[in-house]
Amino acid sequence: MTTTNSSSAPLPDHATHLFSPYDLNGKAIAPNRFFKSAMSEVLAVQGVHLPTDGHLRVYARWARGGTGIIVTGNVMIDPSALGEPGNVVLENDTHLDRFAAWADAVHQANPDAQVWMQINHPGKQTPKFLTTHPVAPSAVPLGKALENTFATPRALDHEEIEGLIRRFATAAGLVQKAGFDGVQIHGAHGYLVSQFLSPHHNRRTDQWGGTPENRRRFALETYRAVRTAVGPDFPVSIKMNSADFQTGGFEGDEAFELIAALSAEGIDLIEISGGNYESPAMTGAKQSTTEREAYFLEFASTARNHTDAALAVTGGFRSVRAMEAAVASGATDFVGIARALTLDPDLPKHAADNPDYTCDVGRPSTGFRALDMMFMIAISYYESQIRRMARGQNPDPSMSAWRTVLQSGTALGKAAFRKRRA
Repeated sequence: MTTTNSSSAPLPDHATHLFSPYDLNGKAIAPNRFFKSAMSEVLAVQGVHLPTDGHLRVYARWARGGTGIIVTGNVMIDPSALGEPGNVVLENDTHLDRFAAWADAVHQANPDAQVWMQINHPGKQTPKFLTTHPVAPSAVPLGKALENTFATPRALDHEEIEGLIRRFATAAGLVQKAGFDGVQIHGAHGYLVSQFLSPHHNRRTDQWGGTPENRRRFALETYRAVRTAVGPDFPVSIKMNSADFQTGGFEGDEAFELIAALSAEGIDLIEISGGNYESPAMTGAKQSTTEREAYFLEFASTARNHTDAALAVTGGFRSVRAMEAAVASGATDFVGIARALTLDPDLPKHAADNPDYTCDVGRPSTGFRALDMMFMIAISYYESQIRRMARGQNPDPSMSAWRTVLQSGTALGKAAFRKRRA
């Protein structure tokens, strides 16, 4: 049996909340509550940094699969500051036609789907082989033996900080011009915005640090500049950590205060995740029980008291029952999904057809921990699935981790044999 929504589209009885549309402040209508969270595709040609035909194929595939809001992998705002080889960069309109084609590929595949671009600056989370002179709020190196991979950063001066805020705004305006439906600021996972928020990484004593209010200034000023660039009617989101999961990191009251401050400024959607390179909760390292599929749902439930903005929770969702329960509970408006969509790009359709649907992403491994870490199998395995879709193939959930090692070496060359991430 099914019920219908206001447009008479059928809703599966086992997931009426999950498949109901959502009005984002009159700025956009999401057809359902599936939110494809950002994953770095690593598909751009090194040195070119533009969307490829592979990007178009992958995102059209997700659109045909029925995902309501599709967020791109992190698009960098500065070609001299990359998080990894193969990043896309958007800093001017020289090749805006390639970005327009990216957005158009989604809209042609599914006119109801929303495609939002995530914009980012890595700060000090850029490997040495990409830059030996990274920048950050403070000259604090990454810990946990990451100093061999990431150089100690140089602290930004005031003029540079304001310049980076302008870069975020410029990129956002270009996102809108290219025909995307929304923009997301990456403020999680230890990248630049997240570094400013963290008491551990931000040890400044000027207007950009020293107090919770000053530490969140960069995030707020970036949002304000982005909003000015795109106007009042274009959806703007931020991805933020519920916690960094490290001693002295961003967490607790400061996170709720940021949510309240962004909401007062008029942000449309807040995506909640957690962790960073030093403590990678976003890859599943912080899951406490097998039953608790949403790592950050409890935080979102409390966050409801601090915001009227839409909330998306990303991390660990696998079964349609858990997804439906999360939305029905009111703790979140959207279910953020990443790795599961690389294995099953038709996940929303399958979830609609089967009340017992579950997508198990597993824990791929070569059997050698050092090799798994070197190639970051917990992430690169799913990038391999994205590359398959980029070639027009279906994902292969049976693919071995060893195949990922070989493909990474071929796709990324010498850079693959250095630690691209923590």
